[in-house]
Amino acid sequence: MTTLIDDPLIAAMAIDRMLPLHESSRRLRELYPQCPRVYGVAVLADVSVRRWWPLESAVRTNRLQVMFDEAAMDMDRRGAARQLAAMLVHTVIGRVVALVVLEARAWDTGLENLWVHVDAEGVIDWAGVVDPTVRLLPDDPYFAHRDSDCVGDGVRDGVVQLPSEAALTTWVAHRCHRTLGPLFDKLHAVSGGAVSVASMWQLVGSMVVAAATQVPQLAGADELTAMRRGQAVLDALVGFGLPVRGSMGATAADTRHPLRN
Repeated sequence: MTTLIDDPLIAAMAIDRMLPLHESSRRLRELYPQCPRVYGVAVLADVSVRRWWPLESAVRTNRLQVMFDEAAMDMDRRGAARQLAAMLVHTVIGRVVALVVLEARAWDTGLENLWVHVDAEGVIDWAGVVDPTVRLLPDDPYFAHRDSDCVGDGVRDGVVQLPSEAALTTWVAHRCHRTLGPLFDKLHAVSGGAVSVASMWQLVGSMVVAAATQVPQLAGADELTAMRRGQAVLDALVGFGLPVRGSMGATAADTRHPLRN
């Protein structure tokens, strides 16, 4: 069994009160013990803000321009744009879909709620949320030992109950859509159109497919349930008119797995 590495940023988190999001993020970190920041998020109140910045600043400042220019020094402009787009896709939807397919939970991926941590080279390597509230379903284990008539627990514990899986996946798709849309437009502009916005949305489709395929295998979880939830997120994105399905940006997993991009 692979041992979870001692990540200094994770070890330094100062958690005053354990919330459902903390518990879910811990389980997500265990999916990839060698790199525990790949999945899950931090709660911003728990960490030092050194090398953290609000994701919305990528839209209103020159941050994406700087990141693109630095990436383009080592590769062609199209490759740099695709690499940066994939980084944004994983940050916004790849992480949260991992939680959706495993636990039918989700944090808020709104642009105003997400912060990102960058390494010494300016590459995004972790994500955080300002508001740690998670959306979950009526059969979530959170409710197992709680009095259903008890008022206020959800607000105190940072949970909001949604009525169905369809409501959850549609909400996740909507929040990701509203966040990725302006980020993609900005990246398209700063890269001089090196990659089309449509191609960036097709990367989203591939990322959802990859999460629904790989994450349950890492966790030893039910693959059919994960496929169903991943498909529901894709269907919701398609319903918003987004080109997340198609041959461009497809991964190898698409040809081996019933969940199609």
